[in-house]
Amino acid sequence: MKLYGLSGLGADKRVFKYLNLECELVPIEWINPIKNEGIKDYAHRLSNCINEQEPFGIIGVSFGGLIAVEMSKIISPKLTILISSAETRNELRGIYKIISKAKFLQLIPSFLFNPPRFLAHWVFGAKYKKLLNEILDDTDLKFAKWAVQELVGWKNIERLNNPLLKIGGSKDKLIPSKNDDVIIKDGQHFMIVDEASKISNEINKVLRKLSN
Repeated sequence: MKLYGLSGLGADKRVFKYLNLECELVPIEWINPIKNEGIKDYAHRLSNCINEQEPFGIIGVSFGGLIAVEMSKIISPKLTILISSAETRNELRGIYKIISKAKFLQLIPSFLFNPPRFLAHWVFGAKYKKLLNEILDDTDLKFAKWAVQELVGWKNIERLNNPLLKIGGSKDKLIPSKNDDVIIKDGQHFMIVDEASKISNEINKVLRKLSN
């Protein structure tokens, strides 16, 4: 089975570089949102990157997990994997809903979505600070602003019908662990990199079961 990877908000395929999976992992590059495009329509367009003629799964990290959920409702993956993410809006922090209703994010200039590095290190709990810095330096800030708006305003309450593996970190500050199948002790929001070995082991366990 082939796994298609969706990285976090504004991040790229470098977040997957430390995983050691027993299948092919194909990172999907973000595309630019169309004006006034919502997360559902965006996920529909992005799903065109997936070859549905062969068995496949989707792995989504952080904001990429939200996209993975929306894509999984459109196409039929054999497995959806969410890392440091949420399956429904009820698993997101309540403050996000308040921010969404206030609608002030629309007024914030895109350049302000590039956080000071010391703050980003703390929020993400990153051990590999150099990699996080490189990813943040290369982030498309217009995309980041759009992604934040879509994250805080996400309305999905529908759980997935296909097999799901949800992995959360016990110390995640951005998307706290909730309804997770696996909780990585002391894992924080950048654990896709910092705890890559543990996460790889959990994913490989599920891949083996599916292949039997």
